[in-house]
Amino acid sequence: MEMSIDPATFLLSLTSSIEHWKVQGKKGVWIKLPIERVNLIEAAVKKGFWYHHAEPNYLMLMFWIPQSAHTLPANATHRVGIGAFLINHNREYRGTGVWKLPTGVVDEGEDIFAAAVREVKEETGIDSEFVEVLAFRQRHKSFFQKSDLFFVCMLRPLSFDIQKQEHEIEAAKWMPFEEYAAQPFVQKYELLSYIHDICKAKMDGKYTGFSPVPSTSYSVQKSYLYLNTSTAPRRQSKL
Repeated sequence: MEMSIDPATFLLSLTSSIEHWKVQGKKGVWIKLPIERVNLIEAAVKKGFWYHHAEPNYLMLMFWIPQSAHTLPANATHRVGIGAFLINHNREYRGTGVWKLPTGVVDEGEDIFAAAVREVKEETGIDSEFVEVLAFRQRHKSFFQKSDLFFVCMLRPLSFDIQKQEHEIEAAKWMPFEEYAAQPFVQKYELLSYIHDICKAKMDGKYTGFSPVPSTSYSVQKSYLYLNTSTAPRRQSKL
């Protein structure tokens, strides 16, 4: 795109381009407008483009040339979050607020296990290592009408002195797991009761969750497959 273009000129150029793409048999058109080109959005919308998604520095629009229902992929459908159980050798749980799980959102490009370790560090100052994903929950129309994936993770502490996050956490302490489970807030909700039962079964050696295993695919990018390593077939990782 030229360094400087007014909306009228942009609309003419866009109209000509669409006619050219139609002759070529093209179907889907994407336009990525940087935030500096906000003045061109109205022209694109007048031509029939609609919003797909936005990021801090750009807006993505799309257009379907054929007179038929489009098959362009939707915007991101899920937000991914974690909840971390951190259990010390005394079977004490690290809790916060209305004593609950440390929780947070997985950042873009961040692995689930890394997000769990980061959130515990940010909220409590405690260093930890990831053990397993114990379970996950899917909920729809949650945050900005997007679906939500919430992974319950168990971690092992590497340090024990709490330094709580001042601007988000009211209080933090190590507490007996039974004390956490006895809270009316936990007993009131079936989901929290399920999480408690799963964590207790894990602590008692009666449950095995899913551990991240490095894996390769058609992409060269590093990825992880979460599985039950105690019963899964053994493979030699290539990473």
